[in-house]
Amino acid sequence: MKRAALKLTHYCRRPGLVSFGRNLTNALVPCRQSSSVTYSVDVSGIFPPIATPFNKDESIAFDKLSENMHKWNKIPFAGYVVQGSNGEYVYQTVKERIQVVEHVAKTAAPGKVILAGSGCESTRDTIEMTNQMADVGAHAALVVTPSYYKNGMHNRAMINHFTKVADNSKIPILLYSVPGNTGIDLDPEVIITLASHPNIVGLKDSGGDIAKLAHLVFKTRQDEFQIMAGSAGFLLPAYLIGCVGGVCGAANMLGQELCDLEQLYKQGKLGEATKLQQRLVAPNAFVTKKFGVPGLKVAMEWFGYYGGPVRSPLQPITTEQEEIMRAVFKLSGFVH
Repeated sequence: MKRAALKLTHYCRRPGLVSFGRNLTNALVPCRQSSSVTYSVDVSGIFPPIATPFNKDESIAFDKLSENMHKWNKIPFAGYVVQGSNGEYVYQTVKERIQVVEHVAKTAAPGKVILAGSGCESTRDTIEMTNQMADVGAHAALVVTPSYYKNGMHNRAMINHFTKVADNSKIPILLYSVPGNTGIDLDPEVIITLASHPNIVGLKDSGGDIAKLAHLVFKTRQDEFQIMAGSAGFLLPAYLIGCVGGVCGAANMLGQELCDLEQLYKQGKLGEATKLQQRLVAPNAFVTKKFGVPGLKVAMEWFGYYGGPVRSPLQPITTEQEEIMRAVFKLSGFVH
């Protein structure tokens, strides 16, 4: 088990560790002795999976990314997810993906954890991408399930893929299950098996099956395995069953509110936390399942962030759709 392996040296996490992003100076702590040093990173807290800003010609608007980062750095996020689904990573070149991670790592406030989406379809490419992202400042990698050849992505293939990536990665990795985009819901037995790997430190699950998450928390409790909710729509229930944080698309524009929800939960103010969670459900659904990244980028503009255009073949939402979405945000009390 992972915990036993950690006792061979010191700690993967220092005693009394809170989120690295808040008051620690070192993201990575040596975890064990081997041919290559293994590290761990604490991912508790709220992480926005940041949108990639584009210019009108669909080139990356690094100046606008800096402006957004300046505003996000004022919010008590634990860190940032870069090149996740909301970052339109599937439409970017290898060079662009690495450049965006590097830019965020350089502009993030001190103490923020950088989680880089390094998943590719092949295992070899994922390993190379992960290590290149590590070289430019990522503290851990978020590795999405390969999904193009769905019939071949059985449990054995998944275990082999993630094990090879973890064995060869310079930084810790987190499993990433997002069935809404990939069509593959990572099997609990695969996750439980991989949780004992010293270099696999957690899971981001966007499926929203609370019973599944509770089962995983229970079954991996001896492995120092951290499970994160992949959506603001079920963040509080996820905390209540033992998840450590959330990677929430709505945090791109409602970051403070999601951090407030986390604090209300930690303070035991469950009544207030429940009311805030209820208000978040509908707006979150519109910037994730309903309108996705095009809707997310429009909503960001309402709150003073740069959303900008999406990259083709995605298309912007219509004026009518924007009005519908704004009415939902207004009804929930987030816009006037």
